[in-house]
Amino acid sequence: MNEDLAADLRAETEKWLVRADQRLSRCRGDERFLSNIKAYISDSRYFLGRGDLIRAFEAVIWAWAWLEIGEELERIKC
Repeated sequence: MNEDLAADLRAETEKWLVRADQRLSRCRGDERFLSNIKAYISDSRYFLGRGDLIRAFEAVIWAWAWLEIGEELERIKC
């Protein structure tokens, strides 16, 4: 992966991690949903720390998906 692409991917992952953390802090509801979201956020940070940018980005996107799905199904409120 070239340096520009890696820098862009890292920045995008970090941006979405901040957004996911902020949104999650306002969420209440089904603990299973919230636990899965927290796990994906944690996984993203783990992969980011190891320099595995693709998995880090995938994990934060999954966290965001769980947030949206949880709200849509009314299992969580944010």
